[in-house]
Amino acid sequence: MGTENRTIGSTNMNATSSRAHTVSMIIFKQKFFGPDGKPERELVSNINLIDLAGSERAGSTGAEGARLAEGANINKSLMILGKVISTLAKNAGKSGAALAVVPYRESKLTFILKPFLGGNAKTSMVAALSPASINYDETLGTLKYAW
Repeated sequence: MGTENRTIGSTNMNATSSRAHTVSMIIFKQKFFGPDGKPERELVSNINLIDLAGSERAGSTGAEGARLAEGANINKSLMILGKVISTLAKNAGKSGAALAVVPYRESKLTFILKPFLGGNAKTSMVAALSPASINYDETLGTLKYAW
């Protein structure tokens, strides 16, 4: 269902460039039953798989019009996600008045991802890189972002 609703568009860098962020949630439930066969308790875990559309330089993609606007919105949401992650890292180990405000509301993406980023969540990032020398700047930018 997610794949059917995914937006894809062609740019000079990628013929099937993802033009949207995709969030998929897997919910695991483990039920424990007593000797009488009745449920006693339940453990629930969520795994959220988030495929972020890649940031892009307008000059490299050759994007114009709607594609250019999509790219700008993608870049903005990724920039704010970086801001959120940076703020969460700065707040680690602090409490009370020393905490900086995390800018979750500056982007729809970060607002949606709020439960997956803070609190009791464990987060890992997988970065897709290109070995082509023509994509050196984009690859370096991705590595810096993921670091």
